[in-house]
Amino acid sequence: MTDPQIALLMLGLFIFVIMLGFPIAFTLMAMGIGFGYYAYYDPTRMKHLFDNRIFDLFVNQTYSVMANDVLTAIPLFLFMGYVVERANIVDRLFDTLSVATRRVPGSLAVAALITCALFATATGIVGAVVTLMGLLALPAMLRARYDERFATGVICAGGTLGILIPPSIMLIVYAAASGVSIVRLYAGALLPGFLLAGMYLVYIVVRALLNPGLAPQRPRDAEEIPVARLMWMLLTSFFPLAVLILSVLGAILFGLATPSEAAAIGALGGLVLAAAYRALTWRRLQESVYLTVRTTAMVCWLFVGSWTFASVFSYLGGEQVVREFVVGLDMTPLQFLLLAQLIIFLLGWPLEWSEIIIIFVPIFLPLLPLFNIDPLFFGILIALNLQTSFLTPPMAMSAYYLKGIAPPQVRLTQIFAGSLPYVFMVFITMIVLYVFPDIVNWLPRLFYGR
Repeated sequence: MTDPQIALLMLGLFIFVIMLGFPIAFTLMAMGIGFGYYAYYDPTRMKHLFDNRIFDLFVNQTYSVMANDVLTAIPLFLFMGYVVERANIVDRLFDTLSVATRRVPGSLAVAALITCALFATATGIVGAVVTLMGLLALPAMLRARYDERFATGVICAGGTLGILIPPSIMLIVYAAASGVSIVRLYAGALLPGFLLAGMYLVYIVVRALLNPGLAPQRPRDAEEIPVARLMWMLLTSFFPLAVLILSVLGAILFGLATPSEAAAIGALGGLVLAAAYRALTWRRLQESVYLTVRTTAMVCWLFVGSWTFASVFSYLGGEQVVREFVVGLDMTPLQFLLLAQLIIFLLGWPLEWSEIIIIFVPIFLPLLPLFNIDPLFFGILIALNLQTSFLTPPMAMSAYYLKGIAPPQVRLTQIFAGSLPYVFMVFITMIVLYVFPDIVNWLPRLFYGR
């Protein structure tokens, strides 16, 4: 077999092995070292069994990941999210928003979506948002006789918004994988994120207006709350978290701090919020640190394995084979975008977003110049597309997170059905972005020029 054929065998074998359920990071490292030993094997220079350049490559890649300034922001943002999650902020926030939106059709669903969006933005952890909101908002909506599909769909869709809306951890990982400025990515993701969240809100209100049986209005006597009390509730629940997020994001976008510095301030702000709410206990702090270390280690080892695997794959000629194959298809930029997004959509069923971004997206990145596609625009489309991986049956992880804590009468098929309308809204948003790319490019161009 030729080296390019070995490279394709390497890729196919990797896909087969991860489908069997082996740990992806360690599979990448093992296959990278195994095939790399063959690729760099030189009997004329070998003095002993371990005298092979693949081991030098592996050590260098590990050091490069650990010294990557962009990735420093990940543990800090994760720590901020885990501290906020355990600070009893979200239950206050949902209660306040449910009161503030009481005159809006589908008020509980609107409050749940806004809470999900704000909490998801603060944490970036889909499972945590969906689970916690399923414990807080879903029982309240079911007690108000909301339709099960309508109620569960709101929580599943809202919990995924943190993938797109800055400060998104996914965009940090994409920036590290692609070399695109994280600051420009954050600026480019703002308007698409608000556009998608706005579409979700419009859908909820319109559905509640057209079919009041889906989201019955609460009795009028339950709505009379003094304005002063409502303002105090907003001041002590909504504004602290909103100010924390906007401060972190504003410091990044206006160049007042690097993403890592802003994330450090966000982590400190999370601790201050938890202390202010009297929720900062030693046990919760331990749990936050442990979860942060565990998630960060997973991402970093994925990068180590992926970069080792990709280096060997490219050295054997696999990248050139993929490039020639795509060029031979004679596709237009639109056809390439559709193909790439379809592949990412399908990969979202069995894989997590981190694995897709770190392992498979780098295969597409060298092809973008051939079709004159901006990697920033491509990254925002991916962030939108990955919303669907949590919402699309049969592997809709948001649905499984919610089913795990939902009352027994809520069936998994109902959660799937409630989530599907939001999948179509994601597709509509992607089409809108392709037709009007300035929705992505306007803010980066305004803030940072071309």
